[in-house]
Amino acid sequence: MMVTGTLEDGSAYKVRIPGPGGAPVAGSRRVRAMVEQLAGSPVLLGPLGPRRDLDPKDSAAVLALLRRETSVAEVRR
Repeated sequence: MMVTGTLEDGSAYKVRIPGPGGAPVAGSRRVRAMVEQLAGSPVLLGPLGPRRDLDPKDSAAVLALLRRETSVAEVRR
């Protein structure tokens, strides 16, 4: 899936989840670093849950993290 959005400082990003070769994301080094740094931390998959620990290989958890930490503008599957 392709995700487009902006980071906290207003920088735009466009990433593919999951990335090629087992990478959590491809397309933005900053987003990839954020995902890797927060691996293992809890994220809510929806507004009320369920809660899941962030696994960089779990597309739903990575998308939930991006929605929590950035402004997601578009998701294309």
